[in-house]
Amino acid sequence: MFARTGRLMRICLSALALLGAAGDARAELYSWVDEDGVIHLTNAAAGAGFRPYRGDDVEGFGGELPLVIEERGSERVLYPVDVKRFDEILKEAAEHYRLPFAFLKAIAKVESNFNPKAVSHADAKGLMQLIDSTARSMNVTDPFDPRQSIFGGARYLRMLANDFDGNMALTAAAYNAGPERVKREGKIPNIRETQRYVRRVLEMYRHYRRAG
Repeated sequence: MFARTGRLMRICLSALALLGAAGDARAELYSWVDEDGVIHLTNAAAGAGFRPYRGDDVEGFGGELPLVIEERGSERVLYPVDVKRFDEILKEAAEHYRLPFAFLKAIAKVESNFNPKAVSHADAKGLMQLIDSTARSMNVTDPFDPRQSIFGGARYLRMLANDFDGNMALTAAAYNAGPERVKREGKIPNIRETQRYVRRVLEMYRHYRRAG
């Protein structure tokens, strides 16, 4: 769902602190993640080529439709971001399960871009992108309910953190690739997707920790 395009305004990770101060940024900032795991932002008004995305099977995020831009004959869909929308639930779950708030929020950002209706190609669902078996084991009956998803994901992360002695990188890797694979290899698996995932999570963790 994310794509890279040189025609859009690019903002490096160090500039993401602007999000923390932008309380009215809802539906004004749009994001995508490139193949290197770098997060980019754009203001919708910056591109004359933007138009609302009208795909029949795509839900809007937070009541706002995504935007689409045409590039080299293909559509690039951009999703609006409200990075503070679920902060209170994230803080509550982080405190309950003794996790760093910035880490839990980073997982939610990288997993779903804070989209509670997200569904992946592997059928992972909701804010924390729980597959059905994990959701059931975490007592999540509705993975699209933000509170259930966040608390279910936080509970699972607590269990993984216990398994990996609080190692944040290995915990994130296990969340993405599965704990058995990480235990077997004793390190972040040599899977490009997982290595990108861990890098992105740690980048966002550092950003949210700096932002307080």
